[in-house]
Amino acid sequence: MKTQSKEIQQHTTPRMALEILKDGNHRFVKNYKANRNLLQQVNDTRDGQWPFATVLSCIDSRTSAELIFDQGLGDIFSVRIAGNIVNTDILGSMEFACKIAGSKLIVVLGHTKCGAVKGACDHVEMGNLTELLSKLQPAVYSEKETLSERNSKNPQFVENVARINTKRSVKSIIERSFILEQMLENGEIGIVGANYDVESGLVEFYDDTLYIKDDANPEFSVAELRH
Repeated sequence: MKTQSKEIQQHTTPRMALEILKDGNHRFVKNYKANRNLLQQVNDTRDGQWPFATVLSCIDSRTSAELIFDQGLGDIFSVRIAGNIVNTDILGSMEFACKIAGSKLIVVLGHTKCGAVKGACDHVEMGNLTELLSKLQPAVYSEKETLSERNSKNPQFVENVARINTKRSVKSIIERSFILEQMLENGEIGIVGANYDVESGLVEFYDDTLYIKDDANPEFSVAELRH
């Protein structure tokens, strides 16, 4: 497996980046790892980095993006925070990753059985965690399917909230970053929400959050995100 280079990055489209991640997850689930010389990749990337994708995921120890998508050193930017929430520091990191470093795709990756989501469902308050979990509360209140047992003891409620939270994060990134919004509108990057199953290892990409402007979707407008 070749080390990611500037030339490879430049010739990678947002849709190609998505397919690379899908293929990597397929290998991960089948336990077919790509043949890589990681020490060689250390040497190859010592003078620069050209990741093709940026993944915002949870800090959960089971959700390492490099492992889940079978990627090597220098292949992806990995942004991690409990509950895969969005704040200004994360937006700034993504703006660097895409505008400065040339990343072609943003993936917001939630996961099943998320502890942060469970904490939000139970309205946990504890030190600085209180403020973090407050950013998940809109997803809790947006969940309308569950009429009773709206807490972490209800697995379906937790998964519904996690899904809503991931989709909200996708929209939040675009609504709060003019730089990323314009790059999306110009077809320079794409964005998608996804969910990692901690039991199967499979990543489900949410088609209704996939925004890529290219020959396959030339009519896309970022205005669609605001509906």
